[in-house]
Amino acid sequence: MPYATNEGIRIHYEVDGDGPPLVLQHGFTGKVKNWELAGYVDALKSHFRLIRVDARGHGESDKPHETAAYTLSAHANDVVAVLDALDLRTAHFWGYSMGGWIGFGMAKYAPHRVAALVIGGSHPYGRTLRASRPDGSDPQAFIQDLFGRLGVQALDALPSNRRAELLANDFLALAAAQQDRPSLQDILPTMHMPCCLYVGAADGMLKQVEACVKQIPNATFVSFPRFDHADAFYRSDVVLPPILHFLVAHTQRAQLVT
Repeated sequence: MPYATNEGIRIHYEVDGDGPPLVLQHGFTGKVKNWELAGYVDALKSHFRLIRVDARGHGESDKPHETAAYTLSAHANDVVAVLDALDLRTAHFWGYSMGGWIGFGMAKYAPHRVAALVIGGSHPYGRTLRASRPDGSDPQAFIQDLFGRLGVQALDALPSNRRAELLANDFLALAAAQQDRPSLQDILPTMHMPCCLYVGAADGMLKQVEACVKQIPNATFVSFPRFDHADAFYRSDVVLPPILHFLVAHTQRAQLVT
């Protein structure tokens, strides 16, 4: 099982396919397997060398319980450590939800490592959570609070396999990772790499994503009618065609350096 190490934290990753490198970064509570279960790996591995990364606190990566371990710069440096382990100077990056937030972190802390950037279901503006949020000791309460903020279906409504994957998380690590986020609005005009942002039209962050796209030079924007936050990841049959078109077009225009 391959790992990269960033300041003592082991980051698990998996590699599939062949072609220009494309990092796939999952959302909060997710893992590398989610990209496979949702149909992305089979659809993309004939076009790209897929590098799926377990964010710290998730999957098979290390799971510190200290809030100081989950800064945006640490997440971005984890991705850089994986690229270094694979001897890659640049790669495309595709992140969803928390993975999209990490994508903004790549634009801030390691823009020279990103050939093209795809950000789904995420925006760069600040976020302040309630001080009285669940501490992770009760997984059910933690999930109920999270789902309420995201406006997605209840835990009991999920398919059994997705429910089991979700409940397998280390919730003390997730509670440490779930923090207020400072605004990254200042970096938007500096994001000169090709960028594509997308969001479900029924996602509560639609307006923020639409607003930030206007501040990014030559950004592409895609919205998916009637999709909520979860749909815009799990409905890969609808999401993949425009995003794949964007990535293939910019792979042909840019030379990825290994």
